[in-house]
Amino acid sequence: MSPTAVPTSRTEEFDAPLAELTTMRVGGPAARLVTVTTTDELVDAVREVDDADEPLLVLSGGSNLVIGDEGFPGTVVRIATSGIAQESADHCGGAMVRVAAGEVWDDVVARAVVEGWAGIEALSGIPGLAGATPVQNVGAYGQDVSQTIASVRVWDRQEQSVRTIANADCAFTYRHSLFKGTDRYVVLDVLFQFEIADLCRPIAYADLARQLGVEQGDRVPLADAREAVLAQRRRRGMVLDESDHDTWSCGSFFTNPILSPEHFADLAHAAANRLGPDGPVPPQFPEPDGRIKTSAAWLIDKAGFVKGHGMPGPAALSTKHTLAVTNRGGASAAQVADLAREVRDGVAQAFGVTLVNEPVFVGHSL
Repeated sequence: MSPTAVPTSRTEEFDAPLAELTTMRVGGPAARLVTVTTTDELVDAVREVDDADEPLLVLSGGSNLVIGDEGFPGTVVRIATSGIAQESADHCGGAMVRVAAGEVWDDVVARAVVEGWAGIEALSGIPGLAGATPVQNVGAYGQDVSQTIASVRVWDRQEQSVRTIANADCAFTYRHSLFKGTDRYVVLDVLFQFEIADLCRPIAYADLARQLGVEQGDRVPLADAREAVLAQRRRRGMVLDESDHDTWSCGSFFTNPILSPEHFADLAHAAANRLGPDGPVPPQFPEPDGRIKTSAAWLIDKAGFVKGHGMPGPAALSTKHTLAVTNRGGASAAQVADLAREVRDGVAQAFGVTLVNEPVFVGHSL
């Protein structure tokens, strides 16, 4: 008797368009696109490609990806897994919640607010899927996911095994982690440890505090914090909207530079030369290790790349925020890269600071 077939919802396409699976909406097709909806399917699909020694691209929400115009010559495995499960909860240890890699991140935040799981409310409105958040150590408005991640469960392509990596071993730093810059690990799910509370974590961002009418460090109801963050992000074109080309982007295209005190002094000198001794000065935010973080958006603007630079496009800076490179409709990946390169090189020439792109480039580079 033949064995009973195991039901599967995995799908497979050839010469499959990829642009519409990314928020930048550029890039050529995949030779093969496999969409998986369970963790087992995800592991099996990755093993299958590795066993065949073929090129592999794991596609999450596509919000941090700029695919080249030639597309991808191998297999793209698209993650569409689901599941949010509270594994334990008490007021000492908080709520331990396991989230599948394929869950839409903002849906996770919305669920956390409803359930009274505090710690990610300031990360509302960020596009993409939950599995991508530890890779980039996603953060905004004073919160990073590393503050609430207990562990990350991954498929280790090198060891050919499932591993659970504790927070302390994830090497989290600003917009970086053990998982970034390597194709060794495929995130399967993330275990979060949330505070059980009706109030948000202390408000760490000055603009957010002003909007809420509170002081920095105060706490407000979770839902109020979420709505305030969404309002801030919408004003900056950072909440996905099909009809708004300012949101056809990867969000913040460059990370905020973190400089040594000496390099920051050089930046301040360059700014004074360019903008005048009584002109605006570069923002500075001290880091625990003695370095100084400054604002990429400030550098871009003061280097002459104002909101809407490059309009009418097809690639241009957002009309709402200088930090977003956008597709105004019909842009190619090459045109997006050309604009980003113009901005990066212009800032370096003006201020001696080389901006680093946040999104991953596939099939091309800056």
